[in-house]
Amino acid sequence: MRTITQLFKSLSDPTRVRIIWILRFGGELCVCDLMAVLDLPQSTVSRHLAYLRNSGLVSDERKGVWMYYRLPEEMNELTAKILAVVRLAEKGSEQAAVDRRRLQDYLREKQAGAC
Repeated sequence: MRTITQLFKSLSDPTRVRIIWILRFGGELCVCDLMAVLDLPQSTVSRHLAYLRNSGLVSDERKGVWMYYRLPEEMNELTAKILAVVRLAEKGSEQAAVDRRRLQDYLREKQAGAC
């Protein structure tokens, strides 16, 4: 019972849902990438990522001094089905479309060396 309530509590915050949408589109991203898209401070983004990680909704990996986050490659059936519903909600969300454009613009600038 704790697992399902923890999953739904994780998804009860709009910022955490946005993070999942951004990771779904962007793949593996660091905190600074998410900060740029969400326009939130590092401490806020990190707190939300920790909550999602503890719920099994995101995975993390340290590369040097940076932590990178992505959606988990392997997950239990419940988590997979819940994330499928989150993906369905993304399709009709104006906020998801805005975040996707912001991420595309940000990554384009970052690749051009503007970061």
